[in-house]
Formats: sequence, structure tokens, C-alpha cells
Amino acid sequence: MSALHPIVDMLGGIVGPHIEVVLHDLTQPETSVVALANGHVSDRGLGASILGGLKNDKAFIDATEQLSVRGEAVHSVMASYATVTRSGRELKSATVLFRDANGDLYAALCVNADLSHFQMAHSFLTKLLHPQPQSGPADAVLPDMDVLMREIISDAVRLHGKPVSMMNKKEKTLAVKNMLQRGLFIVKGGVERAAAALEVSRYTVYNYLEALRQEDDHDAG
Repeated sequence: MSALHPIVDMLGGIVGPHIEVVLHDLTQPETSVVALANGHVSDRGLGASILGGLKNDKAFIDATEQLSVRGEAVHSVMASYATVTRSGRELKSATVLFRDANGDLYAALCVNADLSHFQMAHSFLTKLLHPQPQSGPADAVLPDMDVLMREIISDAVRLHGKPVSMMNKKEKTLAVKNMLQRGLFIVKGGVERAAAALEVSRYTVYNYLEALRQEDDHDAG
């Protein structure tokens, strides 16, 4: 057993902080952890019980089934299987089960890798190297121009809270001013639509616009 301790220290110094290396003494299951590197991965310390280990640990299940069974004096390897920490973090594990000359299990050397950091790094690099096109204004579905024009006209007419037939010249001029401010008259057909909505001729709308222009010039002067 003591000959295996240096292996834990060696591997722990190479694999980095996200990979746990743990040596179990299967002859003392109540305090089986006798050597440990990066125990924070599974939240274990020296002297921990083998029962406080990982969930779904195939090697642990296999070992507990074989502890009372004498087999051949051959070590066995269980490579790359999934386990889960007590806190629910998923790991990738591998285990070597050691037998003595009589074929009895006496030790298990386990490596448990927390891949979450590598998965995050992989995701970051994938997005960095293969960025997805971002939807922008060019991809947006523009509202139908006809709908926008009708909305502008309707809002302007409703400002006075009365039917068009009851609106006077001043009120209609203010409605045209509102339409002007919202850009209706830069669109082809804007004057004609405003005239129809206000029940006046297109020339009357032009007169309203001219009056508004002169008003602005007077204010500016």
C-alpha cells in the first residue's frame, strides 16, 4: 500500500487542480482514503470513508461485490465512466483495482476529473472561433408602411377628440402639424392620405403646410 502513495502525489502535481487522485485502502473501508490530491473536487479529505465517495461509482460497486471474493492475482482497470459528486457535479472517472498475491482486493487508485471548467472553455472557444451571426436592424421585420401611415393619420385626427366633420381649420392645421412631425409627408402619397382623412383637398393640405412653415419662420425671426 505504501508503495502506491507516491503515485498520488506525482499524478496530483501533473494533472492540475480540476482532477482528483485518490487512493483507497480497501482493508479499512471506514477510513479508506489514505492518500489524496485535489480533494476539493469531491469534497473529501484523508480518512474519509469509501461510503462517502461518489454516486454511481462503477468501480466502488464492483469493489464492494468482490471484496469478499478471492480472485486471480490480477489488477483490473475501469476506464472512463461517469460519476456524480454528493453536490451533484458530474465527473469523468477511472479506477485501478489492486489485488495481492492471494487474489484479495486491497487498494483502489481513482482519478476523478471535473470537466465543467473544460466544457466552459470549449464553449467559449467555439463561440469565439465560430461566432453566430447577430440579428440586427437589417434582420428586423419592418412594419408595413401602409399600417404606419394609417397609424400616424389616425393618431393626429384623434388628438382633438371629435369627428373630422366637426373640426375647424385650426384643429385640422394642428393635425397636419402632428403628421408632419411624425414624417408622414416624406412618404409618397402622404399628402393625399392626409387630405382624404381630413376631408379636404390636397391643395388645402399644402396650404396648411405652408402656413406651418411661415409660422416656424416667424418664430425663428
